[in-house]
Amino acid sequence: MNKWLRLLTIISLVLFLGACSSNSKSDEAKMSSDRSVESDSGQASSEEKLQVSFDNNAKQEEAAPKEMEVPSQMVIYQADLQLRVKKFEKTLQNIEEQVIKYGGYISESNVFKEGEEQVSGQIAVRIPQKNFQAFLREAEGQAAEVLQRNITGTDVSEEYVDLDSRLKSKRVVEERLTSFMKNAQKTEDLLKISADLAAVQEEIERIQGRMKYLENQTSLSTIHISLFENKVIVPNLEDDDLNTWDKTKKQFMKSTNMLLAAISGIFVFLVGNLPVLGILAVAAVFIYLFIKRVLKRNDNQ
Repeated sequence: MNKWLRLLTIISLVLFLGACSSNSKSDEAKMSSDRSVESDSGQASSEEKLQVSFDNNAKQEEAAPKEMEVPSQMVIYQADLQLRVKKFEKTLQNIEEQVIKYGGYISESNVFKEGEEQVSGQIAVRIPQKNFQAFLREAEGQAAEVLQRNITGTDVSEEYVDLDSRLKSKRVVEERLTSFMKNAQKTEDLLKISADLAAVQEEIERIQGRMKYLENQTSLSTIHISLFENKVIVPNLEDDDLNTWDKTKKQFMKSTNMLLAAISGIFVFLVGNLPVLGILAVAAVFIYLFIKRVLKRNDNQ
């Protein structure tokens, strides 16, 4: 009896120790697993927080209004110059050379002459805006006197920005109408969309034309130049008047011709009127003799 009791006690003790060892290992495994899960969850949580922060920043950047790119200031410069010059042709030539020098071109040129005492002209040139002031200084340097100088500047930046915005809006409408036209099934709808599309495209072309005009006017400045020259007229002397010997020969020939003409006239007169002159001569002789006889008779008495 005691033998079986001891054996049962030993078996119970062995089983109890095995159970305790198993529970200890399972607890350690569970604790290790819990720690691993907590580490993974912490890492995931930090990654989720980082991702959320990134998404919020992206949303804030997308929600922030984008600043519109404003073009540089666009100003149309024009100038009117009236210059009194000493030598019209030379000044005009110098101005034309300056136009080429500064990369511009002549859009109009006119020359007027009022008799021989006054010469005037007008020339219109287009000069790149960056060379506007430099060209004006050199043009004024060609003048003996600046009679008038007017410079105007028109800021068209606001108009250009407005045209650009309208152009973008019209482009969007054009795309929508083009899409509607592709999907249109009825003829009436197709005609209506086609008419609206044509009107929008015409408006686009008009806006583009105005924008190109403003770009051209702002990139090249227009300068109108009026030139005046007052000439002092001196009577021209012929070359013969400046040569004494030639002048003497000319006067000698004139006097000789006059003398020959007089002699020729007398000869023609005498020969041509010889009969009449003969009768007059005979009559004159008789009258002379009669008068002489009468005077002699009176002297004798």
